Amino acid sequence: MKMDKKRGNSQMLIPTIIMGAIAISLVLYGLFKGKGQHIIGLKSALLMTAEVLPLLIFAFIVAGMVQALIPQEIISRWIGEGSGWKGIFIGTIAGGIMPGGPYVSLPIAGGFLRSGASIGTIVAFITGWSLLAFSRLPMDIGILGWKVTLIRLACTFFFPPIAGFIAYAIFGKINF
Repeated sequence: MKMDKKRGNSQMLIPTIIMGAIAISLVLYGLFKGKGQHIIGLKSALLMTAEVLPLLIFAFIVAGMVQALIPQEIISRWIGEGSGWKGIFIGTIAGGIMPGGPYVSLPIAGGFLRSGASIGTIVAFITGWSLLAFSRLPMDIGILGWKVTLIRLACTFFFPPIAGFIAYAIFGKINF
């Protein structure tokens, strides 16, 4: 599998520069404010990094292994440009059952996209993850009750495949 390293680096350069500028500006603002907020903020950032980093590393490993281990023919047949509605429905269900936050699902979606998944499948995957969130059902039921949970699912159930189809119809021929 050939990977386009230059494309990956260029896609991350601008967001990295922007986030770096924002972070440095906020640290300097906290420093000049003179009440130690920059230390509190940096300690908080370090704690969040320690909590999220292992999950992020494993998610990137899964994304990389998806690219390396799943043959291109399988990706093309099941979730590639030619998969049509089948790929969009697979993306919807896979997104709906994907556990975890964006640190897990977005690297995996990126891995599938780099492996040849269609834009419709990826949009359905991400939309299914955010709207359906089947792994969140126990919490939804426990806090909101069955009725509200079922209403939420009924109202959002059709959006991931519709979003996937719209993305494929509008952007399907664009090379990502």
